[in-house]
Amino acid sequence: MGVYLVGVGAREWSDESEDGRGRLAAALNEELRRRGLPPYASPPEERNFVRGSGQAFEEKLVPGMDGFLALCRAHLSEEETETLCGWSLLVPFSLDQELILPVGDAYTDETTVSGAPQVEALAERLAAALALPPEVPSACDNLDLTNWFLDGDATKLAAVRPGPWSEDLDAAFYVALYLRAAQHSIRRGAPIVYS
Repeated sequence: MGVYLVGVGAREWSDESEDGRGRLAAALNEELRRRGLPPYASPPEERNFVRGSGQAFEEKLVPGMDGFLALCRAHLSEEETETLCGWSLLVPFSLDQELILPVGDAYTDETTVSGAPQVEALAERLAAALALPPEVPSACDNLDLTNWFLDGDATKLAAVRPGPWSEDLDAAFYVALYLRAAQHSIRRGAPIVYS
């Protein structure tokens, strides 16, 4: 069990059952319409899934966040930190401000929506501050990022190429997590949610 960040495909996004995201999709489009913005049609469905293809996104939030939040306080404003990691729905298009939708889930009574381009820009600032290495996995379709940080590859790389990123691997994990989630959302045109 635990908390995961996952990409949402077309089938789940349009599913009106209790397990689906249909109510959330309808509430998002209603709020976009109310603001005079175009609706979000639907994410693409994953086709012919191949591990490492970058078609899916699934990562588990395992490490503690204290170091990450301290990093945010050092490099971002409170509002920017909220945009970066205070959402419960990440959408693949730009939003001038967060949206609050009256649809709850297992964790909250409402859904806070951020735009992936804004999250990506903030995560890139933190990644630059940490000099996040290029070896950090980018596909992240089956806990690749989680495993890289937790199963020893990050520790091995830190031993031979230390830097600001290696001083707190838990903080580096969350920077990479939010960066890769935003990049996946933009690349695939898919929402990201907590599950």
